[in-house]
Amino acid sequence: MLVGEDKSGIGGEPLPGQKLKPKYSAFPREIGSDAPAWVAFDKQVLSFDAYFEEEVPDKNQELYRIRHCKIYFYLEDDTIQVVEPQVKNSGITQGTIVRRHRIPLPPPNEDQFYTVDHFNINIEVILYARRYRIIDCDQFTKNFLRKMGVRLNPPVCRPDDPYTKERQKIMDNMKPLRPYERLDTLRQFLEYDGHVLRFFCVWDDTESMFRDPRELVLHYYLSDDTIEIKEMVPVNSGRDAVPLFLKRNKLPKYAPTGLYQPGTITNRTVLNVFGELVGNKGRYILDNRKTGAVHQEFYKDCDLTTGAVINVWGRKIVLCDCDEFTKEYYRTKYGIMDFTPVPYKAPPLPKPEKKFPPYTGFGSEEDSLCSCLGLLPKHPQKDFKKFMEKDRNGLESNILRFLAKLITDSPIDKERKFIISYFLSDDTISVFEPMRRNTGILGGKFLERGRIKKPGQELFKSEPSEYFKAQNLFVGARVCFHGHNFLLVDADEYAFNYMEKHANEFSMADISVILKKLKDIAEPRSREVKQMFAATDPDHTKVIEYDPFRNLIVNITDGALSEHEIMTLGRYYSMRDDSEMDVHFLLAVAQEQLKKKSFENFGQLSAVLVYNDREKHGVLPHEMCRTICKSFRLPLSDDLLQALLTMFEDGHEQVEYKKLLEGLNWRENQIPAFQTIKVPLKYEDDWSGQLPSLPVKKIKYLTLLEDLFGQEE
Repeated sequence: MLVGEDKSGIGGEPLPGQKLKPKYSAFPREIGSDAPAWVAFDKQVLSFDAYFEEEVPDKNQELYRIRHCKIYFYLEDDTIQVVEPQVKNSGITQGTIVRRHRIPLPPPNEDQFYTVDHFNINIEVILYARRYRIIDCDQFTKNFLRKMGVRLNPPVCRPDDPYTKERQKIMDNMKPLRPYERLDTLRQFLEYDGHVLRFFCVWDDTESMFRDPRELVLHYYLSDDTIEIKEMVPVNSGRDAVPLFLKRNKLPKYAPTGLYQPGTITNRTVLNVFGELVGNKGRYILDNRKTGAVHQEFYKDCDLTTGAVINVWGRKIVLCDCDEFTKEYYRTKYGIMDFTPVPYKAPPLPKPEKKFPPYTGFGSEEDSLCSCLGLLPKHPQKDFKKFMEKDRNGLESNILRFLAKLITDSPIDKERKFIISYFLSDDTISVFEPMRRNTGILGGKFLERGRIKKPGQELFKSEPSEYFKAQNLFVGARVCFHGHNFLLVDADEYAFNYMEKHANEFSMADISVILKKLKDIAEPRSREVKQMFAATDPDHTKVIEYDPFRNLIVNITDGALSEHEIMTLGRYYSMRDDSEMDVHFLLAVAQEQLKKKSFENFGQLSAVLVYNDREKHGVLPHEMCRTICKSFRLPLSDDLLQALLTMFEDGHEQVEYKKLLEGLNWRENQIPAFQTIKVPLKYEDDWSGQLPSLPVKKIKYLTLLEDLFGQEE
């Protein structure tokens, strides 16, 4: 039978008299986990220190060479790698001697491979006919071999290479020709590289023809104590713009004897031992004592302070100021806190006031002014950014509408009503008079849209005129448009909401400002104010109607608060009831939009909502309903969808989605549009200007009193 001698029996058990050769390292079962070796020993490597001898037959100076190396045994797959560390100026190609792989045993066992059992300290291993002597290993290797049950041999000393030892002996016996003087500037360079002190200087060049001050910038490099100076040449000064006023170098302080000749000052000084006695050949050695050295002081960072005068090759330069980094450097190192700058610039001459000719009366004031700004007249530029931000966008009209009446003694004109519209995109105003039957007055456009000047200004003047702004319009304000005096008596809901959202621009709608003003007035007589509110609420319902509330505020403040401020106060502390008409109105608007977009996919939308309702309670979280509706591309605006979801929420912020779908289904539950237009709403675009009932009906006055006078104990 053709059966190999290494073939095991049934179940992998060896046959009688058969010894199987292990292919990989064999580890006891009780050590470690049952994971495979490539998982259990991942990134675990045994490291051995070894050396081998290499014959050198071609040199008389050395017969053999000792080469030290590292043997790495990878436990995960029994691979071996031999690496020789790099030795400077060795002249030998070093690095990886044997790449990582499984290495077979020397003959006659070349059919087997090295395992962890073949390694120990103070033994020899043969890798591809090269004999390596293992002398030591690291601590991890020692611990691992001890756990494996291997008795470690004691480590041996590391032998030296005889040729390297001989070379070191020769180098030690050699003496330099002269003593070496070390100039260590590396530490200063590494510590202060890139750190530069900057001073703003001035050189009063009074001896020149023009006698003008020269503005300079001095840079002091902390890495090597060098100085560089640049000149700030003004535009159209008549001077050539040179790159540098002083090239970067060490700047010497002046010696009493003046300047030194070139070569007098050097980094090292030498001595001529024999002079000219021996064949005109001198012998020079380094002068360690520096007996003949010329010492010259150079400017350091301690010499540069604000207000100091330095000598730059005969030029007196005053340090006037420095930057913030320089100030912090001197605060930290020298503790200097006074950095008062030295004034060196003359105060600039006052610019002559540019006076424009007065307005001619032709065209607008901006158009007349553009003809004075340039030789070629240009059209006046509008604020395009403001126009893009405040132009009509979806349901945001950015138009403030007010209801006004004429201030007049005429009985006919007293009954006239006007709608004043302020356009935030370009600060224009239009006035419209609603048509009323049997009054004898034709309604319609009363004032064309445009900007309106404030009254009392001179017509032909050089300064631009002042126009009415949005802050000048509020309920209770008196305005004059081209000789017609108007009293603003009401505003639409959008105007109130816009002013309250932008309370920083409209002080009349800023509740914090109104409360502060009211507190300053009512705090001295707080007891009386509380009694007045209590008398208005005899049943102790904690709420009062708006009209008594308004009369109380007027009596308390004695007219110090405007009508708009009182209305803002009432809106803030109001108790608003969600009427059923609002729900019908929102559903009617939503059905109208769904009908226009032909959206009829209510069945699938209901199925998805029911599927996400795992507990089958008929409610879903607000955000989940919004996400599902958006995924179906429900053609509703985000504001309208949010309002509808809020309307159908219960007390736990859960949306009753079945009722919502019944209300949105315009096929089965259509809501007529006329149901929502029974009463003219204040936020409609076709606001007629009538005085509808204020949405604020009841006021929670106890909350107002707590905010004014604090909570009673």
